[in-house]
Amino acid sequence: MEQFIFPAVFFQEEGETDYTVVFPDLNIFTDGKTLVEAFLFAKDYLKVYCSYARKYDMEITTPSKLVDVIARFPNATCMLVDALVNV
Repeated sequence: MEQFIFPAVFFQEEGETDYTVVFPDLNIFTDGKTLVEAFLFAKDYLKVYCSYARKYDMEITTPSKLVDVIARFPNATCMLVDALVNV
């Protein structure tokens, strides 16, 4: 098993209840109706992304530091998301 940990940015548009999730290092997106659902979808999506990247010998970029992502997106919720991938 290999573990990947990437910072994710959770946006909620004003007046909306849904959350959009962005992994800035990977340029992938997902969403969810609540923050918890968005986090779980992001976790699943990261696992699928990294699994296929490993399967097809694609390079997986080095994750940014969480503090750097927070500085880039000060008005959003930022947190680390991890995925365990079978290699």
